[in-house]
Amino acid sequence: MAWKCPKCGRTFSRQQQDHYCVKPQNIDEYIAAQDESVQPRLREVRAVLRDALPEAEERISWSMPTYWKGKNLIHFAAFQKHLGIYPGDEAIVAFADELSGYETSKGAIRLPYDRELPAELLTRLAGWCYEQYRK
Repeated sequence: MAWKCPKCGRTFSRQQQDHYCVKPQNIDEYIAAQDESVQPRLREVRAVLRDALPEAEERISWSMPTYWKGKNLIHFAAFQKHLGIYPGDEAIVAFADELSGYETSKGAIRLPYDRELPAELLTRLAGWCYEQYRK
C-alpha cells in the first residue's frame, strides 16, 4: 500500500519512507533536521572539514552538506547506521590502504556511528580533494 507524506504530499511505496520534504538551505538546517543522536557526529565532521578546507564554501549540493571551491570537493550525509563521506571515486582509490577498515563503494565511505571518527584521515582526505578538484 502506498504511503503519502502528510507534510509534503509525496507518495512512496514504503510506509514512513525517509525523504526530505523541504530541502535544507544550509548545513545548519541539514544538521538540525537529523536525528538528535547523530547531530554531534555531524557537527564534529563539519568542524574537521571546515578546518581542513578554510577556503572552501559550505553549501548544500545533492541534498548533502558540501564543501565547494570552483566545484564540489567533498560531501557528507547522515544515514541510519553510518555517516557517509563522498570524496569521489578517485579519492577512494588514492586512499584505499587507509580506508581498508571501512566499508567503501565507488566514491563513498561509510563511517559507523559506533566507531571513533577518523579525524586525521578525514583531514588528509579533504586536503587531497582540495588539491585535486579545486579550480
